[in-house]
Amino acid sequence: MTTPPTAPAGNWLMGSMNEFASDALGFILKLRAHGDIVRVRFGPFYMYFVNHPDAAREVLVTDARHYDKPFITKQVMNDSAGKGLFTNDGESWKRQRKLVSPAFHTQRIAAYADVMVDYAQRMTAHWTEGKPLDIEHEMTALTMSIVSKTLFNVDIADETSELGATITTVLSVINKRFNRLIALPRWLPVKENREMRAGLAKLNGIIDSFIGEWRRTGEDRGDLLSMLLMAQDDDDGSGMSDQQVHDEAVTLFVAGHETTAMTLIWVWYLLSQHPEIEARLHAELAAVLGGRAPTFADLDKLVYTEMVVKEALRLYPPAWAISRGANQDTTLGGYPVKQGMSVMINVYGMHRDARFFADPERFDPERFRPENEKHIAKYAYIPFGAGPRVCIGNSFALMEATLIVATLAQRFTLSHAPGHVAEPERVFTLRPKYGMDMIAHVRQPLTEPAG
Repeated sequence: MTTPPTAPAGNWLMGSMNEFASDALGFILKLRAHGDIVRVRFGPFYMYFVNHPDAAREVLVTDARHYDKPFITKQVMNDSAGKGLFTNDGESWKRQRKLVSPAFHTQRIAAYADVMVDYAQRMTAHWTEGKPLDIEHEMTALTMSIVSKTLFNVDIADETSELGATITTVLSVINKRFNRLIALPRWLPVKENREMRAGLAKLNGIIDSFIGEWRRTGEDRGDLLSMLLMAQDDDDGSGMSDQQVHDEAVTLFVAGHETTAMTLIWVWYLLSQHPEIEARLHAELAAVLGGRAPTFADLDKLVYTEMVVKEALRLYPPAWAISRGANQDTTLGGYPVKQGMSVMINVYGMHRDARFFADPERFDPERFRPENEKHIAKYAYIPFGAGPRVCIGNSFALMEATLIVATLAQRFTLSHAPGHVAEPERVFTLRPKYGMDMIAHVRQPLTEPAG
């Protein structure tokens, strides 16, 4: 059995590691020219990169049981995310997924729609005509406030800046660790380890205080934490330990605000570059909402608004790649995959591949009009992953982004600040390298509150 095509050797010692670390997005785009499955060397290790939806389906769906999270992900993430759904594997993961799933049933998340709209309206209280805005900061603060309210039923509006900076630091350290062949010992008294410990101490302290408060009352307050703490296994009636709840809460808190914030940042940037698309968005909002705040009942009618969000997720998927590690010897596209070998699904590359999306660099929400979306190659568009480990919060995230866009776009347009450079880079998620400086322009006030 032959091996797949191999990418250029790169450095004699490090292979492609330096190029990947310095420009991961450019690197994975270039890999597509070498084949649908490409073998890449990082130091003494080889990894397969998947550039075709059929191979992605093999890894994520057809042969999903042959893959777990790769060793490096567990090594890097376990001290920050513990054994939450993102890092857990095997029977333990299956049990946790089963216990967490009810918290994301449509009926449950529908109750959060008004919270999302209310916080979006509150945020714009300080937006005025011509005001310069750091949209990365604004969207991060907004989604962090929303996830805090929906997950823990607490308002942390006064703490979002500090907590956001803490999480950014933690994610930056995690990103550095992913760029190394050999892990830096956690006990070394270097700046990186000190920052990580301090950040995790703050984050864990906040999460544990919320869990402790709930344990004292045992009351279902309608939040996601209540669902996690009340969840029971159908087989033996057992629930989650405090540690399990903690790990899931940290995972949901960090992922639940970070990914949606990044999506919204790129939505505003793309709209600022395409006034004709923004005009179509405004026309839909005027027709459906007529100046009032959106509600959950409006989502089915906000078709174009959701299309805009989906197209932003195509061009700038927060989860720009999906990694797996073989838990047994297997095959991929007919090529051998040894136990322990890592495989990376090139989400960013497939989303920008002309074989699957005509004129792929163009921002075109029409791709996701229902009659067009059904013709997109299966597994060519996977911003939330696919298969058994598809993102558990995908419906929550899509609803949140759509409602926030509908709320804010009625009241303001955002122009890209002159001279500012918008360039994506991967820092765990797909972030704007230089932030996102924009200028607010008032359109109209909302004529009635949400709800």
